[in-house]
Amino acid sequence: MIIFDAHCDTITKIMEINSNLHTSNCHIDIARMKKIGNFVQTFAAYIDPAYSQAYAMKRAMQIIDRFYNEIEIYKDDIMLCCNYKDIQKAISDGKIAAMLSIEGGEALQGDLGALRNFYRLGVRSICLTWNFRNEIADGVKDGETGGGLTPFGKKLIKEMNNLGMLVDLSHISEKGFWDVIETTDKPIIVSHSNARVICSHARNLYNDQITAVAKNGGVIGINLYPDFLNDTGRATITDIIKHIEHIISLAGADHIGMGADFDGIEKTPEDINGVEAINAIFEELGKLNYSNEVIEKFAGGNFLRLVKDLL
Repeated sequence: MIIFDAHCDTITKIMEINSNLHTSNCHIDIARMKKIGNFVQTFAAYIDPAYSQAYAMKRAMQIIDRFYNEIEIYKDDIMLCCNYKDIQKAISDGKIAAMLSIEGGEALQGDLGALRNFYRLGVRSICLTWNFRNEIADGVKDGETGGGLTPFGKKLIKEMNNLGMLVDLSHISEKGFWDVIETTDKPIIVSHSNARVICSHARNLYNDQITAVAKNGGVIGINLYPDFLNDTGRATITDIIKHIEHIISLAGADHIGMGADFDGIEKTPEDINGVEAINAIFEELGKLNYSNEVIEKFAGGNFLRLVKDLL
């Protein structure tokens, strides 16, 4: 089985604490991922609002530079992957397959040329907004204004479709979500969000959004942040399962995956201290009599399908 986690903030975290990608006290490191087995991890270059707008692109470049440095140092254990064939090679060589994303489209600073250059650097997914408005769209915390995609945002979606990049709708406003669904001609992802009917947090998806992702052919990644799992701020595997089951009930088993948000969250569910415990989720699904086929789709198969088809 291949595990594909669609979002973590580990590169930013190791920069903050002056650590490394191989062995650390973060939620994720290479040593623990390799013990699990076949692993694909998307590493995000997260653009903190403190760097917007003037320094957003510079900050993205700093994080990507650190990513490349870590990949070079630990090249015997991890490999940058830009497409499905790269992932196949990494796994066949016994390495972690590392993909690169940007969390916060303000890194582009309104320039399609910047998008193309980030693509040349290996970026294959962009979370269009973080929580706040940028040149592309309103973020989820700006949703009350009713703002969606800007004219630049619509051009961006088309160019990402043309290049072969995953459009990520985590953090975008509700109006922005629907604008993207109308604009894109390729499947999208919501890399690290849950179901709002289970937990009322604004970062989670309404039922009609979940069904729209399925109709679009996209994939939703389950976020492990307790505040996104229930309304108490404390969570267990039981809460994770509730979101998985709800999304499968609406979208089917082909449109759900993992987007743990490790190292971007302050706390984890009680049973999941880090990546080393990720198999507990799949084991719990097995106990509930989910088939191996469904578990494998959730663990990684669905995100792998999009990579194979789109990148």
